[in-house]
Amino acid sequence: MPEVNAFQKIKSLKENLGRVIRGKPGIIDLAITALLSRGHLLIEDVPGVGKTTLAHGLAKSINCSFQRIQFTSDLLPSDVIGVTVYNQALHAFEFREGPLFANIVLADEINRATPKTQSALLEAMNDRQVSVDRNTYRLPRPFMLLATQNPLEFSGTYPLPESQLDRFTMCIKIGYPDESHEREIITRSASASSSVEGLSPVLTTDEVERMQALVEKVKVDEDLVGYIMAIANSTRNHRSIRLGVSPRATMTLYKAAQARALVSGRDYCIPDDIKALSVPVFAHRIIPVEHGVDEGTEASTAVVEEIVSGIAVPV
Repeated sequence: MPEVNAFQKIKSLKENLGRVIRGKPGIIDLAITALLSRGHLLIEDVPGVGKTTLAHGLAKSINCSFQRIQFTSDLLPSDVIGVTVYNQALHAFEFREGPLFANIVLADEINRATPKTQSALLEAMNDRQVSVDRNTYRLPRPFMLLATQNPLEFSGTYPLPESQLDRFTMCIKIGYPDESHEREIITRSASASSSVEGLSPVLTTDEVERMQALVEKVKVDEDLVGYIMAIANSTRNHRSIRLGVSPRATMTLYKAAQARALVSGRDYCIPDDIKALSVPVFAHRIIPVEHGVDEGTEASTAVVEEIVSGIAVPV
């Protein structure tokens, strides 16, 4: 059984984020799930719904380093990773770390950077390290990349390649708040206690790493592994899908289900963990046969939902 303190810490983290992300407990749970599964999060939505606030709030809730990188077409890989420079005082070359060297990194409007700059993130996302001039540098732990993009604006953007999308644990949409919560957001916008700056850390980096280790101990029955495989195989053989999910995706869903169980206060997975995560984990990874550039992940979401609804849930 995981430490009771872990559940209390997760509850405190939810409450802290709930102060700045109003009326979206499901979105908060998904963000925490991605963090505890050692994953990365892609937030795809229209401007002004709280994408950046979610990233800032998560970073402020943890006593950790945070960097925001505004991605633009003229951004270079060295602007993100860092660069080797000659130190005249020491008569030697030294590496100057870029903004990627932080525990939580916000890649704002990631699709505005060129493919060359986007590819600079691949090693960091996969191996938690970067390579520069034949030297390898480890990134801080824990490390999480949160990226945002607007799915409706394509002027001056570069769509993320499948290899990059496959490294994001989840792709989520925040959506508009309901009327009551939007009223609350408007009336409390001037209050310091309801802003990101008013948040205090409720977790340390060591505590986050301990909870990430606890996630790996969450029990997953063999029937649930079969459930994951059934969903994955259906994406690979579905008539409406040109590219199904990869083995990396099935491993990601497995880890995310373990993390969701811990976030829900359990030390074991249930079918609902897999069912609830199938769309955010799988939808951005598949390519439908007929897919327009202006559809975003809507077509993929509909197909994954159809697949999940047609597969028997293990009991």
